Amino acid sequence: MDTLLLDREAVDANARMDEVTDAVSAAFAAYERGDARMPAKSYIDLPEYNGDFRSMPAYMDAGDWDAAGIKWVNVHPDNPQKFDLPTVIGTMIYSDPETAMPLAIMDGSEVTMKRTGAAAAVATDHLAIDEARSLGLVGAGVQSYTQVEAIAAVRDIEEIVVSDLDEAAIEAFVDAFSDRFDVRGGSIAEAAACDVLSTVTPSTEPLVSREHLGAHTHVNAMGADAAAKQELDPAILEAAKLVIDDHDQTTHSGEISIPYTDGTIGDEDIDAAVGEIVVGERPGRTDDDGITVFDSTGLAIQDVATAHVVYEHAQETGDVDSFAFVSR
Repeated sequence: MDTLLLDREAVDANARMDEVTDAVSAAFAAYERGDARMPAKSYIDLPEYNGDFRSMPAYMDAGDWDAAGIKWVNVHPDNPQKFDLPTVIGTMIYSDPETAMPLAIMDGSEVTMKRTGAAAAVATDHLAIDEARSLGLVGAGVQSYTQVEAIAAVRDIEEIVVSDLDEAAIEAFVDAFSDRFDVRGGSIAEAAACDVLSTVTPSTEPLVSREHLGAHTHVNAMGADAAAKQELDPAILEAAKLVIDDHDQTTHSGEISIPYTDGTIGDEDIDAAVGEIVVGERPGRTDDDGITVFDSTGLAIQDVATAHVVYEHAQETGDVDSFAFVSR
C-alpha cells in the first residue's frame, strides 16, 4: 500500500467543507462519548528561535469509520520577515489505526484552516440565531477565509464586515468575497454588532468589548491558543452562554484562560462543552439566550477527522503523489 503525499493544493481540493464540518461534529461527539483518545498537546519551546513546536496525536471512532493521526506544528512569528516563510507550518500524518500504516502525509496548515472553520460552523449551527444573516470578522488573515466558507454553509449569510489593522489584508478579503456577499471593511465595533462574530487574531489584549456586541450575537473566539492570548473583554464571558471545546485546553490556553486563572470566571460560568451539545446532553441556543460564545482552542481529533475526509476523496480522485512507505 502506498502512502499519499498531499500538498496544500491537494488538501484544499479534497477537503469539502460540508463533509469536513460533519466529520468535525462527529469528532466532538466521539470525544464526548468517550470514543476518542487524545493525549494533551505537548510543546517544545524554542526561545532561541522565538518559536515552538507542538505535537497533537489522536484516535477517534466515529461509528462508521475510525482514524488516527498526529499533527506536528509550529509557531515562529519571525518567519515571514526573516525567512519569507509562514508563521505556522504544519504536517499531518494520517494512519490506519489497525495496521499503523501511514496512509497519507499531508499539509497540516491547510488541515488546520479547514478544521478551524468547521469547528466554528458546528458551534454556529447550534448557538447562533436561526435567522442570522450578517457575519463579522476581527482579523483578515488566512483563518478568516475558512470562517466564511464554513459558516456560510450553516447560515444564510448575506453581509460580511471585516476589521483588521492591515488595510491590504482587508482589500484582499473584500476582493475574494465581493462576488458572493455584501462585504466591506469596518471597525471592530461594526464587525462585532453582526449576528455572528469570529475573532481570528493573535492578540494578547482584549479587542472586543461587551458594548460592541449585538443583543443576540454569537461569538466564535478562535484566536486564543496560548496562555497569553486574549481577544474578548472578560465581561463578555461573564454575560454570555459560554461553550468550550475542551476544559483542560481552554482553561490553560484558550480565550477563557486569563479570566479563569485570575478568578474572574469559574467552572460555574461554563455552560457546556460543544460535544455535549452535539450529542444532545445539553441544549444549544434557547429562546432565553442572548450573547453566546464558543471558546475554541483546536483539538487533535478535529485534525484527524479532517484528514479522514481529505484522504477518502484523494483516494477517489487518484490525482496525487504517493510513495511506498513500507518495502518488502
